Amino acid sequence: MAQMGRPGLSSQQKCELWARWKAGQSLSDIGRGLGKHAGSIFGVLLSKGGIAPAARIRSRRSLSVHEREEISRGLVAGLSLRKIAAQLGRAPSTISREVGRNNGPRQYRAANADERAWRSACRPKLCRLAINPSLQMVVAQKLNDNWSPQQISGWLKVEYVNEAPMRASHETIYKSLFVQARGVLKKELISRLRTRRLMRRGKSSTTRGQPRGRIVDAISIRQRPAEVEDRAIPGHWEGDLLSGGKNSHIATLVERQSRFVMLVQVRGKDTDSVVNALVRQVKHLPAGLMSSLTWDRGTELADHKRFTVATDVTVYFCDPQSPWQRGSNENTNGLLRQYFPKGADLSGYSQEDLNAVALQLNTRPRKTLGFITPAAKLATTVASTA
Repeated sequence: MAQMGRPGLSSQQKCELWARWKAGQSLSDIGRGLGKHAGSIFGVLLSKGGIAPAARIRSRRSLSVHEREEISRGLVAGLSLRKIAAQLGRAPSTISREVGRNNGPRQYRAANADERAWRSACRPKLCRLAINPSLQMVVAQKLNDNWSPQQISGWLKVEYVNEAPMRASHETIYKSLFVQARGVLKKELISRLRTRRLMRRGKSSTTRGQPRGRIVDAISIRQRPAEVEDRAIPGHWEGDLLSGGKNSHIATLVERQSRFVMLVQVRGKDTDSVVNALVRQVKHLPAGLMSSLTWDRGTELADHKRFTVATDVTVYFCDPQSPWQRGSNENTNGLLRQYFPKGADLSGYSQEDLNAVALQLNTRPRKTLGFITPAAKLATTVASTA
């Protein structure tokens, strides 16, 4: 059957994904490293609650690939099953069952037999909470009482000193919450945890050495010229990212005087993806139509110097937690939720789709402009200053 949608990740890619996640890389960094969209990476991580699945290990008692190849060679050479078993140091019954379950002596193939054995060996063991309803009920009750998994685990050891089945490690409780495929604890109980995270990242994960949360040489909004503040002349813009489901985003740009809107498709939230997308968009504008850009403190514009060199546009950054300093952009983002509801996957919208939405906003009369459209206001202003 043909595969529908985006191609999935190979086993090797999944191993690399979990290694990068454990190393503290962002979703966008992981996606770029694997050639996948950040939303795809988020989906894989969320399905496991951010907890890397344990590596599968072949049992020492199982037949190896090499042994299966020897069985195949022996059958082709016409050796009996007892003779093959003796050469491998295995019981004849082991070889007999192996050949019987894989289409018999004439159709036995080592590679197919090994793949079938690997698949059939995948029988996940039920966790303690799944096989003990009483323990499950006690843990759920304590989570509802806002106890942490570590507090619950420690209390169970004290309360049920002589009842080993009524104990559970804090890791077991966390996994039962974050890995919903276990079907043990309800997802709503995650909201009872102090962090309320959707995914878990281990203590060994680190972001040390990564430039997160720091914007080097940021120019404060307080250094912005007065002409920008009073909207006296066009060419000064505000920008931000509009976020959607599956870690998808759209860059929104609003011209302060006319409220003219541009929407920009971005591949991820990392600074390389955002800056590259903004540079491409700004270069399509007439010369001089953008002279400054005011952004929030998001590190998606950490590489603002490269943006300024490529576009000759000065970037100013708002104070932390001060969205009102980009009032026009915040208001526009609210209007855009009519087209892009919260939680919607924004990665499916092409640049043409975004241009069509921007056109609707730019040709809609605005009360703040005296019911003139942003497109008409910008055209009139640019013509008068030409």
